Parts: sequence; C-alpha cells; structure tokens
Amino acid sequence: MYEPIPPLISQADLEKRVKEIGRQITADYAGKSHVRVIGALRGCFVFMADLIRAIEMPVKIDFMEISSYGKATVSSGNIKILKDLSDDPHGEHVVIAEDIIDTGLTLQCMVDLLKGRGVASVEIATLLIKPKNVAAQGKLIYPVKYKAFEVSDEFVVGVGMDYKGFMRNLPYIAQVTDANQLKLFDAE
Repeated sequence: MYEPIPPLISQADLEKRVKEIGRQITADYAGKSHVRVIGALRGCFVFMADLIRAIEMPVKIDFMEISSYGKATVSSGNIKILKDLSDDPHGEHVVIAEDIIDTGLTLQCMVDLLKGRGVASVEIATLLIKPKNVAAQGKLIYPVKYKAFEVSDEFVVGVGMDYKGFMRNLPYIAQVTDANQLKLFDAE
C-alpha cells in the first residue's frame, strides 16, 4: 500500500464511523421523502461519496464552493461563492458534508446562505473537526450534529484533504508531523 505518511486514523476506523453516521442520518430523516447532501468543495468529495452510500434512503446531491481565503493562508472574512448549487434547495432537508472544520467561518456562511434560500432544515456532517480552533475563533454558531472524529491542530491529509493537490487519494487520515514528509510534493 502507498503510505507516504503513516495513518493517524485508519481506513477501517473511518469506514466504521461513516457507516454509523449514515445510519444516524437515515434514522433522523425517516419519514421524509429524501435528504439532500451538499458537499463543501473541494476536500469533501471522498467523505461525501462514502457518506451517501451509507444513507439508506433516497439522497440528492449537490456541491458548493465558498471561499474566505482567496490565495491567503488566513481568512479575509469576505465570502465569495466560487461554485453555487445546480438547483434550488427550497423546502428540502439538507445535510452539509464537510471534510474538516477548522474555524467554521466559511461553513457558517454556507448555512446562512441555505437558510436564506428556504431549506426545511440544515444539519452539518463533518469527517474531522478541530474543536479548539472553533472555540478559539468563536465563529461556528451552528451545532455540528454529525462528527466522525475530533483532531487537535494537526495538519492532516487523505480522504479528500490535500497538500498542494496531492494525497487526496490516501484511504486514511494522515497527520503531517515533519516537513520532510512533504518534500516529495515540493518539487513542482
């Protein structure tokens, strides 16, 4: 197996937890005609694919890409929609699929946008959350109902999360602990 960086969270643990979240969503939306899962691009796509396969009811999907960073490494606080939904979610029950919640600023804006568009309900499902960062920033006012794992302030890759576009294809979460681990990807 290709393991440029050792696992922090194994593929087996990820698969087990995502299935549990899928069962929880299925139970929570029992009696509804469907649920719409909206992916927060880009890193969500692997988690979202696994999640929707674990939900045992009709699912519609869509994607949004919202940025508050631009080319900077720190949020500007100015939100820009880079990719909007393909159709109107008005009246639908929505679950936002997110790869990792760091400060929560962009996610909060996404929830506000969806509520403004008249969704019946909106919940958040995330693969990873950095609770210390969220608390320190005080930005996330909406509760995260479906959390797979909490991590500290580690730089992580895999399962859709990347370093310079690489390592999204790792089937596990890896913690980058050493700059030498990334040198392979710096030779661009």
